Amino acid sequence: MSRRSAADSGIPLVTDDGAPVVVRRSARRRRTVAAFWEDGKAVVAIPASFTKSQEREWVHRMLAKLKTQGERRSGQGRRRPATDEVLAEHAAHLSRTYLGGRAVPTSVRWVSNQNSRWGSATPADGTIRLSNKLQSMPQWVIDYVLVHELAHLLVAGHNANFWRLVEAYPETERAKAFLEGVAFATSRGLSPDSDPVTD
Repeated sequence: MSRRSAADSGIPLVTDDGAPVVVRRSARRRRTVAAFWEDGKAVVAIPASFTKSQEREWVHRMLAKLKTQGERRSGQGRRRPATDEVLAEHAAHLSRTYLGGRAVPTSVRWVSNQNSRWGSATPADGTIRLSNKLQSMPQWVIDYVLVHELAHLLVAGHNANFWRLVEAYPETERAKAFLEGVAFATSRGLSPDSDPVTD
């Protein structure tokens, strides 16, 4: 069985959720295709006989299926961007998707010293920092904070132009309400780590 990264075949390096993608070709596999999570990676197993175009088609199809399954389980099984490198790749994906690729951070990383903010951006040097408290939250909330900070690389303040950029992300209002709820619960001494109802 051969194992190689998605980059070798011109398919996504990461899923929409920021998880690495691995394609496995197997001589034992004749016609069936499978997709599953393994050690934080989205693995797509295909027959060794597949052409490059078949590989691209099936990987895109199976990644979409994994995403749908993850959404049906309200986020269970979906992998958060665990490392700064994967987080940066995911931020680049969000910039391309919602901001036309105009926001290009020099670094994106998780930090443990942000107690009063979910994220911060420094337009002068292009850096973005996300609170590691976000790591236990749903991916659509993390994505909102990333888009918010990416938008700050283009517009420093919270004016109408800034919010026009952020609101290109379809879960903006839902994520803002979620984070307000977490902040309220935390201020009342309730645990923000309990599993929320996200659907």
